[in-house]
Amino acid sequence: MTSPFPKLERLSEIETPAILFIQERIESNIQRMIQIVGGETSRLRPHVKSHKTPEIIRLQVDRGITRFKAATLAEAELCANNGAKDVLLAYPIQGVAISHLLRLQIDYPETIFSMLVDSPETLPALERILGSVPSRPLLGLFLDLDCGMGRSGIQPGEDAFDLYAKLCQLPQAEVRGIHAYDGHLHDADLQTRKDGCRKAFGPVLEFKNALQSSGLKVPTLVAGGSPTFAIHATEPDRECSPGTTILWDFGYGERYPDLPFECAAFLLTRIVSKPLKNRLCLDLGHKAVAPEMPHPRIKIQGLEEAPVIMQSEEHLVLEVADPDRFSIGDSLLGIPRHVCPSVSMHNQAIPFRNGSAGSPWLIAARGRTFAPSQFQ
Repeated sequence: MTSPFPKLERLSEIETPAILFIQERIESNIQRMIQIVGGETSRLRPHVKSHKTPEIIRLQVDRGITRFKAATLAEAELCANNGAKDVLLAYPIQGVAISHLLRLQIDYPETIFSMLVDSPETLPALERILGSVPSRPLLGLFLDLDCGMGRSGIQPGEDAFDLYAKLCQLPQAEVRGIHAYDGHLHDADLQTRKDGCRKAFGPVLEFKNALQSSGLKVPTLVAGGSPTFAIHATEPDRECSPGTTILWDFGYGERYPDLPFECAAFLLTRIVSKPLKNRLCLDLGHKAVAPEMPHPRIKIQGLEEAPVIMQSEEHLVLEVADPDRFSIGDSLLGIPRHVCPSVSMHNQAIPFRNGSAGSPWLIAARGRTFAPSQFQ
């Protein structure tokens, strides 16, 4: 396995804090995803929330991956703008957001857009919004099942059955199947994770069989995230939707050694002060690395064991035993514990290939709205 920290040139020329993408590792991670599903790219629906970047979407499209999962309308449009043929907005959007998704379907007719539905309360708005468009474009619908996380989704059962049947009656929409996300399954032990996955998806599969037995079609089952990706990949009846696998991070790397992905996103920081004889202050505050996890939120090369004294909006203070080996202005490279929200804190990423930096990649779907002019 490649060393966690790559050798990169001319880091002193990059303004910090910055996020860096290692292209070779991204490409290797994509290839590993394809290998895990046995080369069947049609079974991959990777999530774009981790990177939000057009270049990475195009790298996947070039390798035959054309189905994607998004968390926001901006991400959904980003996918369509970069060659995606099928985009699932895996979020129970409401109100005007449904109209905006329908507008995307009109503006990008070569891409199929779908959304999640988990409540009959959404039906009146769906009927009204779909009925207001004369051309009646087909908007895809997935029933969102709660398989144990308790965050969104409807539990398998009679109410879910009735909702699915009603969705199938909407003339302006196309029911495309079931979505079930098992984000509550994050056991480090692989066998425990496998057992939990099978237990969580038992009711999902029973529900799917009941729908089909009644004559209702269930074309697709979109299942899981990154921790259970390789587990779902062994089941040919489902699409897999990992996300963190593209960039990886040390949180997942330490917890899931059974998954063969490499860290491909790094944070570049700089020593800006040495306030006390045993302290270093870095320009890596809450606004540059995801703050929702406990410390260490970043593993810094050469300072992996240095305790964090404090972190604020623009500062990270570490305690070090040998501060004299560091100078103010030194550049340091680190791996975030949680890469997805860390990426979204930066406007752009600096891509590296063979140790050399290229032109910046825009984190184009970082915001909630999308500006196509950025790509022209």
